[in-house]
Amino acid sequence: MSPTPDPSQTPNPAPAPAPSQTPNQTPNPAPSQTTGAGAFLPLLDPPVYVVTTGVGDTRAGCLVGFGSQCSIHPERFAVWLSHSNRTHRVAARATALAVHLLPPDDTGRALARLFGEDTGKEVDKFARVSWRPGPAGVPVLTDAAAWFAGRVVGRVEGGDHTAFLLDPLAGGRADPPPATTLALRDVAGLDAGHPA
Repeated sequence: MSPTPDPSQTPNPAPAPAPSQTPNQTPNPAPSQTTGAGAFLPLLDPPVYVVTTGVGDTRAGCLVGFGSQCSIHPERFAVWLSHSNRTHRVAARATALAVHLLPPDDTGRALARLFGEDTGKEVDKFARVSWRPGPAGVPVLTDAAAWFAGRVVGRVEGGDHTAFLLDPLAGGRADPPPATTLALRDVAGLDAGHPA
């Protein structure tokens, strides 16, 4: 039988790290109590775009917060248009759209205001901006930081928005291009011409 150790003679072992933590690491913050993507989405600050299109003599354009490259080979880009926008109704009949990045200056903010706050039902937006006909006849804004025109190769319903899948045809950019472009936080104070 082995002798019982004297507790006063036994060194105290170091406390074990908490399960979610390793030594010399701060504890993880408590998870957010929001549901869905509510904790994720407010951290995003994606670029905003002006999407333009035309069918016959009808032109339309709106400010868009949802857009992304979605394939490398073949090259594809998707933009999501709100069902409540006149641009959505015109784009539903269109064969092509133009997607514009805006410079982060007064010109870019003015374009964002025009295409984000005014509605084509009441205002001819294209009478107030410099533009030219682009590939497939889509209006190209000459003051954009960069743009491309794309052929519509698919549409996918996504709740209150429709995704328009684009096959890029041609594009261009300002010379020199700006280091950054207008982003979602830059336009947060706009009064939308339509509810999202």
